[in-house]
Amino acid sequence: MQKDAHKNADAVVLGNIGAVYGIKGWVRINAFTDEQEGIFDYRPWLIGRNGQWREIEVSQWRWHNKDLVAKLAGVEDRDTAQQYTGLDIAVPATELPELPEDEYYWRDLVGLDVVNSENYNMGKVSHLLSTVANDVLVVKANANDAFGKRERLIPFIQSQYVVSVDQEAGRITVDWPADF
Repeated sequence: MQKDAHKNADAVVLGNIGAVYGIKGWVRINAFTDEQEGIFDYRPWLIGRNGQWREIEVSQWRWHNKDLVAKLAGVEDRDTAQQYTGLDIAVPATELPELPEDEYYWRDLVGLDVVNSENYNMGKVSHLLSTVANDVLVVKANANDAFGKRERLIPFIQSQYVVSVDQEAGRITVDWPADF
């Protein structure tokens, strides 16, 4: 079942649709969720690209070897399934679970100002990286950065480098040298 197009700025991308699988309209699913099959816990799915979304139902899903495959409602053959390859899979932000007080979704940190303990404005969070050890804030430095930095990589470790996150003020305070 497909519903009309949505322009949902608060859609959160959780994966994308990969290659066609078989001849009966199944597609591979690339999930960005912690547990891959967790992507199927969310409804409705919004599929699309560039902020243009439409709802779609997943009628079935299963593991195939180490891959997830899904049958989208109304998609009965390989040619129709091909039209969905490469589309993002998102859900309305309101469908995400509430987090404990000291945990954050990455999307909530992007765009926040980063200021160090000496009150030096280091720039804005442009995105985050996931590493084996911890997540990393990628901070785009201000154009007039006194230390000539273009960006800074700051480990997102709350007990060590991240002093506070104040989403309402749009600010992250870090214990990090401005010249690093």
